[in-house]
Formats: sequence, structure tokens, C-alpha cells
Amino acid sequence: MSKIKKAVIPAAGMGTRFLPATKAQPKEMLPIVDTPAIQYIIKEAMDSGIEEILIVTGRNKRAIEDHFDNSVELELLLEKQDKQELLAMIKDIADIPIHYIRQKEALGLGHAIYTARQFVGNEPFAVLLGDDVVDAQKPCLKQLIEMFETYGGSILGVQEVPDEDVCKYGIVEPQKVFIKENVWKVESLVEKPSLEEKPSNLAILGRYIIQPEIFEFLGQAKPGKNGEIQLTDSLVRLAKTQRMHAYNFSGRRYDIGDKQGFLEATVDMALKNDELRAGFLAYLRDVLDKNS
Repeated sequence: MSKIKKAVIPAAGMGTRFLPATKAQPKEMLPIVDTPAIQYIIKEAMDSGIEEILIVTGRNKRAIEDHFDNSVELELLLEKQDKQELLAMIKDIADIPIHYIRQKEALGLGHAIYTARQFVGNEPFAVLLGDDVVDAQKPCLKQLIEMFETYGGSILGVQEVPDEDVCKYGIVEPQKVFIKENVWKVESLVEKPSLEEKPSNLAILGRYIIQPEIFEFLGQAKPGKNGEIQLTDSLVRLAKTQRMHAYNFSGRRYDIGDKQGFLEATVDMALKNDELRAGFLAYLRDVLDKNS
């Protein structure tokens, strides 16, 4: 069985929900405490054994490339100031093996993945959406890779969402009987269904392992909902030709493309920071007392 060595991170979205902050800054570079959101996602990929990463960018995304590039002036300054810990961190960031390709038109997630076909080649690959940060004891992607090593085929990372949220996601139609706890064989998928159309409450939440045959379907895909080329439509076709499983992964997923999700991630990550926890927790308690 092929090893999952490559990951694709689509990061070409405009980030309109965070305007004006994202007018000249990529939403993926907005900091959660002191770390850009996309760096959490890249760390998850590296901690899961990924060897090469492709980030699909768009206009006004140059800051992402600059962040993961060498910064000679900054390194010299930190060395002169004898800030060895910060210097090591900056060098580690620049050592990550990252490639970039630009999605020249905003044609949807399916099109963004299609631009990665030459990078991927003829091997299964991982997709981590740039809007989704997952805080988990075992990296979320590593969980999916372990499922892939057991079942093969394609693996969709899912969690259950309430009825009012099914219209926001691709929803899995599982076979009637699940294979084992938290694992289902995928019958089909529906992109952002209405409550009446929903086949389940299992939403695909930003993590995938996909077989390379997906590119044949993406190349033939026509615009679907919202006039975009949807990845879900091609996954439906792929599921009809080969094995596909949905795995309910462990961990807290944050939609950092949403203001509420971004704020929740910031608070939770701050409370996990040993330097900030005590003072920040005292501040939050004070805020609660004043607003109760």
C-alpha cells in the first residue's frame, strides 16, 4: 500500500468574512495567539509524517510564502541579541519543505485541488483545508492515515454537526451499518444540503485522504452549487468506482474562517499557553463577573 507522503493545503480564498483585516493580509496568516493559523495546519501535516506540502494560493497571499522563507536579516538580529530559542524557531519554520502554486481564478475547492495534479502525481495524497484548525492529542491527519493503512481507498474526516449546520458542509450518506465504531463506508455525499435533503449529520470537516483518480473527475467537473467546481461532486463519482470511508476523528475542530470559531480557537490556545494561562484566565473571570 502506498505511503501518504504529500499534502495539499488550499489557501486561495479571499477571506471576506474578516474584512477589513484581510484586505491586504491572507486570512490564513491571522495569528491564533502568536502563531499564524496556517502554521498550526502545517505542523499537523509534518507531525503526521507528511514529507512534502503544496499550498494553493491566490492573489494577495505572498505573506504566506514570506513567512515560511528564510529571513536573513531577522536571523542575524536574533543572533546578535542572543535570542537562541527564537532563532531556532525561525529557522525551523524555514526548513519545512513547502511548494506553492497559484489558483488564478476563484473557481472553487475542486478546482484548487485540480491545480495540484502535477505535484501529486499517481499516488494517494492528503488535503487539509486552510480554514480548519484541529486541536487533538493525536494529530487529526495521523488518525486518518492510520485509517487509510487499515482500509485503503479514500478517507474523509468527519464529525457530527447539529441539524442547523448541515447546510454549511458536505454531508456523508453512510451505508446503513457502520463498519466499526466511528468508521462508515460512504454510499454517497451531498454538498450543503437542506435539512430535508440531509442523508446524515456527518459533515466533512477539512481533512481528506484521496486517491489520485479524483483528478480525472475534477478535470471533467462542471460548476455546481454557488457556481463553483465542488470537490464533493467529484468525490461522489469516485465513491462509485472505489472504496471510500468516513472516519469520525477525535479532537476539537475550529473553523477559523468564521469569527466565532477564530475567537474560540484564540481563547482555547491562550489557555493552553503556560506563560499566558494564569493571567488570561483571571482576566476572563473578571470579564464574566462584569457581564453576568
